[in-house]
Amino acid sequence: MSKYSVTSGVQAASVKVVLYGPEGIGKSSFAAKFPQPVFIDTEGGTKRLNVARLPAPTSWAMLLDEVEEVRKGNVPCRTLVVDTADWAERLCIEAVCAKAKVHGIEDFGYGKGYTYVKEEFSRLLDALEEVLNTGRHVVVLAHAAITKFEQPDAVGNYDRWGMKTSKQVAPLLREWCDMLLFANYKTIVEKSGSGQNAKNKASGARRVMYTAHHACWDAKNRFGLPEEVPFDYASIAACIEGSTPAPAAPAAPTPAPKPAPTAATWTAGGGVMVEDESPAAQSDRLRTAAREKLEKELIVEQVPDQLRALMLADVIDSAMLRHAVHQRGCYPEDTPIASYDPQFITGSLVAAWDKWRDFIRDNSDVPF
Repeated sequence: MSKYSVTSGVQAASVKVVLYGPEGIGKSSFAAKFPQPVFIDTEGGTKRLNVARLPAPTSWAMLLDEVEEVRKGNVPCRTLVVDTADWAERLCIEAVCAKAKVHGIEDFGYGKGYTYVKEEFSRLLDALEEVLNTGRHVVVLAHAAITKFEQPDAVGNYDRWGMKTSKQVAPLLREWCDMLLFANYKTIVEKSGSGQNAKNKASGARRVMYTAHHACWDAKNRFGLPEEVPFDYASIAACIEGSTPAPAAPAAPTPAPKPAPTAATWTAGGGVMVEDESPAAQSDRLRTAAREKLEKELIVEQVPDQLRALMLADVIDSAMLRHAVHQRGCYPEDTPIASYDPQFITGSLVAAWDKWRDFIRDNSDVPF
C-alpha cells in the first residue's frame, strides 16, 4: 500500500492572474474589482484610484518584504495586486547590479545579467505562491509592447504583442499563472478612398480581452473562457472565488410571434417566378446560387484547391480575404491570392482558417 493518498476531482483554489495591455487601457481599474484587493504599486499608477495600497517599494528587498507581510496576514486583503511586473523587474535589475557591484546589467557580459535577473525574479513568484497558499488571489499587471517574432518553421517574421518585460522573465510569468489575459482596443483598419494614393483609416475603440493564444499575442486560461470577451471584470468573475455577482439584468419581454411572411410571386418584369416558396427554401436557393457563382470566380482567379474549398464552404470571396490579409499586414490588398507564398497559404490561411474566417466576419460585411 502506497504511503501517498490519491485524490481526484476539481480542487477549489485561489487564482493567479497575469493581465497585460497597452498603457491607459484600465488594467489597474480592472484589478481593483477583485475581492478586497491591496496594491503594491511599483509605478504610482493607482494615485487616481480609490484603492487600498501599500507604500510604493523603493527597492527589491522592500517589495519582497511587503509580499511577505501579506503572506503573514499582517495586511488585511483577499487579493494581492502587483502593479506592474515590468517596473518590479527594474527593482530586480537594480538589486542584481548592486549585489555584483556593476553599473548596469550589460556589464555582466552578453546575456549573463538577465540570467541572474531571471533567477532573482523567481524569488518573487515563489513568494507570491506562498500568498496563494494562504487562500488569497494574486494579480500581476504588466504593460504590453509590440515585438518582432519569427516562427522556427516559417520564413520571415511578424509583429506580435507581448509583455514589456525581458524575454527571460516573460516566460516565467506565462507559465506561473492560471490566467494570462491580454487587453487591447479592437481596431479596424480600412482603406479611405480608392486608387494607388488611398490611405488606411483606423476606427473603433472597443476594449476587449483575449484569453487564448493567438499568433499575434500570448494568452491562456484554465477555465474554458471564450477566446474573446469584453474587457470587464464580469467576464471572469465566475472564475474568482469570493467575487460579488453582478445584478441580473431584467428579462426582456418576449416578442409576440410574427406571422410567417407570404412568399412573393413575380408576375411581370421578366423575373423568375417561385410559387409558395418558404423563407428557408429561398435562403437555401440564394446560398447555392452564391456558391456556384463564387466557385467560378475562384477557379478563374486560380485560388489553390484547399483554400478554395474553405472559402466556398463559408461563402467568402477573394476580395474579402485579400482585405483581411491586408489588414493583418501580410500582403498589399491588390495582390492576387494566386501570388501569395504557398507556405503562407497552407501554413496560415488553410491551417488557421477558423481564425481567419472569424476575423473576416468580425470586420467585413458578410451576408449571412
